Amino acid sequence: MASLSRPVGFRGVFRTDEVARAVYSEAAGIGRIIPQAVAVPADAADVQTLVRWARDRGTPLIPRGSGSSMAGGAIGDGVIVDLSRFREIGPVNAEARSIIVEPGAVRGDVNKAAESHGLRFPVDPSSGSFCTIGGMVSTNAAGAHSLFFGSTRPCVRSLRCIFEDGSIADVRRGAPAPDHIQAVARFLRDAHPIIAAAEEVSRARHTGVRKESSGYATADYARSYDLVDLLAGSEGTLVIFVGIELSLTPMANATSSVLGAFSSLDNAVHAAVRAREEGAAACELLDRTFVDVARVGGKSDVPNDVEAVLLAEVERDSPSDASAAAQTIAALFERAGATSVRVALDEPTETELWELRHAASPILSRLDPSLRSMQFIEDAAVPPDRLADYVRGVRASLARNGIRGVIFGHAGDAHVHVNPLIDVAAPDWRERAARILDEVTDLVAQLGGTLTGEHGDGRLRTPLLDRVWSKQALARFALVKNCFDPSGILNPGVKVPTAGQRAFEQIKYDPELSPLPAEAIAALACVERERAYAASRLDLI
Repeated sequence: MASLSRPVGFRGVFRTDEVARAVYSEAAGIGRIIPQAVAVPADAADVQTLVRWARDRGTPLIPRGSGSSMAGGAIGDGVIVDLSRFREIGPVNAEARSIIVEPGAVRGDVNKAAESHGLRFPVDPSSGSFCTIGGMVSTNAAGAHSLFFGSTRPCVRSLRCIFEDGSIADVRRGAPAPDHIQAVARFLRDAHPIIAAAEEVSRARHTGVRKESSGYATADYARSYDLVDLLAGSEGTLVIFVGIELSLTPMANATSSVLGAFSSLDNAVHAAVRAREEGAAACELLDRTFVDVARVGGKSDVPNDVEAVLLAEVERDSPSDASAAAQTIAALFERAGATSVRVALDEPTETELWELRHAASPILSRLDPSLRSMQFIEDAAVPPDRLADYVRGVRASLARNGIRGVIFGHAGDAHVHVNPLIDVAAPDWRERAARILDEVTDLVAQLGGTLTGEHGDGRLRTPLLDRVWSKQALARFALVKNCFDPSGILNPGVKVPTAGQRAFEQIKYDPELSPLPAEAIAALACVERERAYAASRLDLI
């Protein structure tokens, strides 16, 4: 592969050396792809220069934030565009309840700025202390409290976008689309009428599924005719974000939490539905596989016969109201068959209760070093009444293939994360992992679910989308991509597959892969060990 030359007029960092490319070859998911180069733009004008250069050359660009993404959308065979240093956080507009930030602003920092005004950014992924707002918007990220507040998309008021020809414009919710931009004009002329008509006949959505970040949100666009809805969740395949305006909500006045242990998975699922109906702000499911791992790590005193644990949180205007709401949730857990229930009415007790939910990752890292936690079936969501069927089906697939796994997730939204634990010393580990992915994809399709609840399709799931989306929906997605990116330079292979693309390519845990340079190995190990995703990769080498 010939080395790329620095783009003329580009003022930021541009590196093609082996170590720099290697340290950007991985993100939080399972994949590894060595890029051709790494670019760290100095500002938005620098991004414009880079995009024009890439279009002239036909070179792919892969926008990237902190690299905490799971599905492979932040790695690729092209130029990594590291936007993590675009970290400016504008002043909070308390009256309008909004804030303007750059895409590399870390969610935790944005929330701290909001909290100083009694507000918050309510979307709270578990990676919130290091994930970027740009990444959250790109994947339509969600979190535990999405049960109450929804995902990132409805929180986006406006996006400052750089299009595939290097032009720049603001796309604002409720305002006319910037049709002086060629990509927007093409979309309005060639795609809008088709999408509007087709979505009236058959919505491109999975009926009953409460969380979705798969495909392009043509159904949301057809309802609002706001381009913001289409661009949010597009994973860097249509435009590159360089500015984002977010809506904020008031901070919670008072919260309380409830833990319920169930000897029946069906009872737990029924209780989760009831908790949502009673206005729970969050309701998390910890399957027995999760509880077993936590117990090994000394983090659980849940009885051995438990099939599932629910953790619910309520938000109310006063401590007394929160206490009453928690007692209501506790009572419905008991009526649904909980074998034990604990209520937490103060912050220290709530923190202790929720420690169980956060126990898995550090414990998994201390398991047998031959086992690798591989998140390749980590993001499916199904209709709530099919949640128990889904969990049972995943358990069965893992058992058939002789693989241990940890299952947990957002019960109120029927959205499940799974960490299969793979022994890469086994000669057939790739075949077994591939069978699990195939079987679980079939299961999701049979249950009417989506493969992608909140993490994005990335390169992992994009080749599988034809198994969960109709041909008509896929045609709409391809039409959207072609209107915004006819040259195919913006994160190709994500959302719309490229020829011959497969879900399992190079897996970073594969012992047969050629080793990365020692400096890159050390830097990536530090990121994983210390969860230092917000750190600049170039500063680590």
